[in-house]
Amino acid sequence: SIAEIQKDVEYRLPFSVNNLTININILLPPQFPQEKPVISVYPPIRHHLMDKQGVYVTSPLVNNFTMHSDLGKIIQSLLDEFWKNPPVLAPTSTAFPYLYSNPGGMPSYASQGFPFLPPFPPQEANRTVSSLSVTDTVSSSTTNYTTAKPAAPSFGILSNLPLPVPTADTSVQISQNGFGYRMPDVPDEFPELSELSVSQLTNMNEQEEILLEQFLTLPQLKQIITDKDDLVKSIEELARKNLLLEPSLEAKRQTVLEKYELLTQMKSTFEKKMQRQHELSESCSASALQARLKVAAHEAEEESDNVAEDFLEGKTEIDDFLSNFMEKRTICHCRRAKEEKLQQVIAMHSQFHAS
Repeated sequence: SIAEIQKDVEYRLPFSVNNLTININILLPPQFPQEKPVISVYPPIRHHLMDKQGVYVTSPLVNNFTMHSDLGKIIQSLLDEFWKNPPVLAPTSTAFPYLYSNPGGMPSYASQGFPFLPPFPPQEANRTVSSLSVTDTVSSSTTNYTTAKPAAPSFGILSNLPLPVPTADTSVQISQNGFGYRMPDVPDEFPELSELSVSQLTNMNEQEEILLEQFLTLPQLKQIITDKDDLVKSIEELARKNLLLEPSLEAKRQTVLEKYELLTQMKSTFEKKMQRQHELSESCSASALQARLKVAAHEAEEESDNVAEDFLEGKTEIDDFLSNFMEKRTICHCRRAKEEKLQQVIAMHSQFHAS
């Protein structure tokens, strides 16, 4: 299932082991096989055949590669070693402002027929975000959490755009948007109950109305109700702000759709012009010009032979014969000389590229 990314330059081989899909990339240098190939994997893994970053293969078979080595057997031995000693994913680096997790085994995003556009990696619906500590006051016990991307409304191509995932301290954002709300601490004992008699406690235990009434007087519950009201108000305020942004978002969405339509038209025009340019370049190639010169020289030669036959049959005067015959022969020899010269140029060009 090896995929040819660029002919005679780059190849990709997906490989699965222990529910882990690894893409083995094989890059052939310009002087291959005199130079050794560059073999890398994605995502980075931990294995004794990999470098410290877990990206490039440092197997002795690759490091000692010669022009007599069999690259196919080297790749097969690499796969066999991965089967015997399965690799593990390398820790994700947090040095970038945004983290994207590439789903293993999925091909990169197609560029919609544009060979000059780089591929865009698809995004996962579920991304693991590492919580980074900004100040010493943030609890070090919070290491990571997984958040699911909410279902976005269908906006055509906009729904396929990736969502940036911040890697900065998220504890402040969590407290603002309501996620991860911390309940008030439940005390070990309730001083209010110590003042009640045994009969009152028994009645409270037997009658839910009395228990509920006592429960509603707890300061912890009052704090939860207050926090809930504040949260509802903040959500309503945020919803109103979002509604105010809806016209602007719709206008920008329409602009993107118009630009996408313009891009489609420009793509179609570009492909037509590329096709026309290819046809013109084919018709004006050296081999095509040589074939036309050869046909034209043959036609001029036939015309000169016809003039000579007419003269031998007495159909033309000698003066007309001399002028017409010399003209046709001159054209014939000029075309043949040009055709031979062009053939020499083509041969020299082919020999230069071969060397």
